[in-house]
Amino acid sequence: MKTGMTTTFAPFSNLATAERAGFMLTRAEQLRPLLREHAGANEESGQLTAPVLAALHEQGFFGMWTPADLGGAELDPITSLNVLQSLAEADPSVAWVLMATSLATGTAGGYLADSAVQQVFQGDRFPVIAGQGTRPGRAVRDGDGYRLSGEWSFGSGIKHANWIHTLGVVEGTGEALIFIVPVEKATLIDNWDVMGLRATGSIDYTIDNLFVPAEFTHPATTEAPLRGGSLLRLGIIHLAIIGHSAWALGLSRSMLDELGQLVRGKAGRAGSVADSTNFLATYGKAEAQWHAAHSLVHRAWQDITASLNTGNQPSHQQKTLARLALYNATWTAESISTTVYHAAGTTALRSGSLQRNYRDMHAGTQHITSSPSVIEACGRSLAGLVPDSDWLLMQLVPTADRPTS
Repeated sequence: MKTGMTTTFAPFSNLATAERAGFMLTRAEQLRPLLREHAGANEESGQLTAPVLAALHEQGFFGMWTPADLGGAELDPITSLNVLQSLAEADPSVAWVLMATSLATGTAGGYLADSAVQQVFQGDRFPVIAGQGTRPGRAVRDGDGYRLSGEWSFGSGIKHANWIHTLGVVEGTGEALIFIVPVEKATLIDNWDVMGLRATGSIDYTIDNLFVPAEFTHPATTEAPLRGGSLLRLGIIHLAIIGHSAWALGLSRSMLDELGQLVRGKAGRAGSVADSTNFLATYGKAEAQWHAAHSLVHRAWQDITASLNTGNQPSHQQKTLARLALYNATWTAESISTTVYHAAGTTALRSGSLQRNYRDMHAGTQHITSSPSVIEACGRSLAGLVPDSDWLLMQLVPTADRPTS
């Protein structure tokens, strides 16, 4: 670990990169029965159950993207896709919480100053950091820090968090910063009454005139980590794109597999859907769509990983294709979920994993990373209509306007 860091929980510190990847993939597979068992209880309680939360901590999953300097797994993009897809197949809400909190925890470890990291990363397990990184609050410079106020929504996993990761814009300069603050300094509003992804507990929270030392902030769009390797050079948004891509692939894979199991169980009965040529064609088409979406996501991230491994940042084209692959995976998954829901008949109507996954999928489509504006911007970029532009989060902006920090 980095000299001066006080972290004592370092389950991956003695493992090479490939060993960390294998460890996490194996642990994800082993965790799936527990996640399936508790999926209904997670949803009913509006947060992860104690056994699920304990297992995630014990296996170090909250350190999935934490720099290896701090004892984290610092998984590469492809392993990250595979781990999160595996977990999403078992319970999409768990995967959603994990991708959101691992992102906030990992980037805090990568981008915060040493003095802040010493306080955040200590104890006998990884911290859990959660919050909102899109709609900003208001920050006013005050000596060696800032006064932060605001109202935020969609703090996925915040009920399990020690710290909050939240966006604020500095008055007078317009600088967008991520603020890392103790969760007890915020007012949590338990208002997550939604159709799907109920177990994520993505509640609202407010902060009022809280002083935050400058060392507990970092630029929101930084791609220059103070510790960690190439993964942390992706920046916050690209880790989010990995997570949402894997989530969509995992949820839709689970629904297809469950439908196949359901149909096999009824094969041979009079009037079984297994004998319907229309169903078989529809199922085959859905499988083709899923594999195509999976291939596009993995191809996009294989190319980006190759660039990172040679010391380069992702190109504009690579960034565009990663966003295109996410959009395609999300809406392909939505289409598959509807196909499965119709084909499963009253089984999907009743309480159970098919119904829950169907609702979760339609909640996930509302995320900003798969909004119509994203595919429009991808089309504009791929058509060559904006040659002097770059991606800022999920929007295209003139290259000169993109922050460089």
